[in-house]
Parts: sequence; C-alpha cells; structure tokens
Amino acid sequence: MKTLLEIHTTLVTLFNCPLGNWLGVQLEVGKVIGYFGAGLFAGRWVVQLVASRISNKPVMPRIFWYMSLVGSVCLLSYFVFGKNDSVGVISNIFPMFVAAYNLYLDGRHRRTALAAGAAV
Repeated sequence: MKTLLEIHTTLVTLFNCPLGNWLGVQLEVGKVIGYFGAGLFAGRWVVQLVASRISNKPVMPRIFWYMSLVGSVCLLSYFVFGKNDSVGVISNIFPMFVAAYNLYLDGRHRRTALAAGAAV
C-alpha cells in the first residue's frame, strides 16, 4: 500500500509531465487541468447571466454550482500538485465548500418538494 507521500509524489510527477508548446506556452498536464478549472470557474458567470436574462430576474441555476465545484477542484489540484502555491489553495478551498453546500441545500429542497408533490 502506498503512503500519502508516495501518492503525492506520483501526482506531482504526473501534473508536471510536459505536453508540448502551444502558442508559446509550455503546457503540462497540471496546467491543462488548471486552465480547464479556470474556464469552468469563469464560465459559470456566463451561465448565470444567461439564466437571469431568461428568467428576467437574478437566478443561480444548479449548473452554476456544479461548475463552481468542478472548477474549484481542478484549480485546487493544480495549485497543490502542479504549482505548489498556498495562496491558490486558500483561494479555492472556500468556494469549493460553498458550492458543495449549495448543491446539498438544492438537493434537500428538491427532495422535500418532490415529497410534498410540488413541481421542482
């Protein structure tokens, strides 16, 4: 059985594995994961804007929270295993828990509404 240190070392090696050069940017596995997370984290605001325009009022669709959670996990993994940056870790832990909690509340609300026979 591998120790936590061995698992961490393996992930650091994987995250720093070079993928090549694209438009002058040296890409590694971790950087691609970080870009994906940043794209999700930024794109959630586009989703929220579109949902609000459709509803003609401010709304936070469930996909917003999924994008927040997955984006935070991707960025957190980039900052832990790729960049080793404590500021990035701290700045992504809180939004991750907020997104997870809001998804929990949404699920609980939906279960209660379904049990009461209301449309969700």
